[in-house]
Amino acid sequence: MSAPAPARPRQAGEPVVTPFRVAVPEADLVDLHERLGRTRWPEAETVDDWSQGIPLARVKELCAYWREGYDWRATEARLNALPQYRTEIDGLGVHFLHVRSPHPDATPLLLSHGWPGSVVEFLDLVGPLTDPADPADAFHVVCPSLPGFGFSDRPAGPGWTAERTAAAWRTLMSRLGYARYAAHGVDWGSFVTAVMGEQDRGELLGIHLTMPFARPPEEQPELSARDYAGLAAMKEFQQQEGGYSVLQTTRPQTLGYGLTDSPTGQLAWMAEKYRAWSDHGEAGRGITDDQVLDAVSVGWFAATAASSARIYWESQNKLALGQVAVPTAVSVFPKDGRMPRPWIEGRFTDLRRWTEHEWGGHFPALEQPGVLVEELRTFFRELRAS
Repeated sequence: MSAPAPARPRQAGEPVVTPFRVAVPEADLVDLHERLGRTRWPEAETVDDWSQGIPLARVKELCAYWREGYDWRATEARLNALPQYRTEIDGLGVHFLHVRSPHPDATPLLLSHGWPGSVVEFLDLVGPLTDPADPADAFHVVCPSLPGFGFSDRPAGPGWTAERTAAAWRTLMSRLGYARYAAHGVDWGSFVTAVMGEQDRGELLGIHLTMPFARPPEEQPELSARDYAGLAAMKEFQQQEGGYSVLQTTRPQTLGYGLTDSPTGQLAWMAEKYRAWSDHGEAGRGITDDQVLDAVSVGWFAATAASSARIYWESQNKLALGQVAVPTAVSVFPKDGRMPRPWIEGRFTDLRRWTEHEWGGHFPALEQPGVLVEELRTFFRELRAS
């Protein structure tokens, strides 16, 4: 794929946008393999399920594959086959993919990932989004790495909240020459995208979210059985799965020492979430080992265990969750939780589309890429036509 033409010529005095390629030194691969071979293992769990955490046998299996079978260079080549750049925004170096469609009238689309993800999880979406069979469905795709994630800089000081990141993404899209654009987010990317909706001054055509959040309204609306079931599932999630969030919200630095020093620790911390939050039941295909190791490898080679966790410390339970007036679509996947729709409608006051899917989890770009692409096409096609 050839590099895209710039959206517009850079104006005098504008910050530089620099082409970027991922190039992990061979010495880092050698070091990774040596560290994996020297892992000091704990004893096995005392139960026959995942209730104490990811089982020892599963971690040993993944570590052996990471060391002996997984091909990072292939993933690196997939990234480098797409145009990548870095630019400085608000004092921070930001990495992003910018893949322009061959169709000049394509809609600019910002894709924002979350934790434990990276831009790698969107790679399978780029082709279908930028070059569809129908040019009317085409997008110019921009995928930035969150501050402290992937190949963006790790912030050297506090303050990189979801609100600040949303403002940075608005600056990025303006710098690329996009005065009006669409946006999609998952996990923390969903929070950032929603905040962009709060901050909107007419730039956003609309937003698509897979994990919307809202506060309970003061006057409790009537809830359906599905709403109550969703609340019960969220409560169970906090009880069974919420430990990671407490640690990353309160002690990201302490956690970072072990994960930054031990690839096995980094893998176990992240791999557990890819299994727990994906739909690996009878209908779903879950997440492949290669997809898990893509994400883990980005985190390991970029050494972002502490910096990526810090977004929880910066923003968890601190977001205003203000009203969003831009047109909004929500895709609900059964393994990703479900807030009551009336609560979401109270925050997102122009909710145009609400789709509940039969299967899928927290990582739709990996689990259901075709479904996610069609959701984006359908929603933004409707907005363009209105």
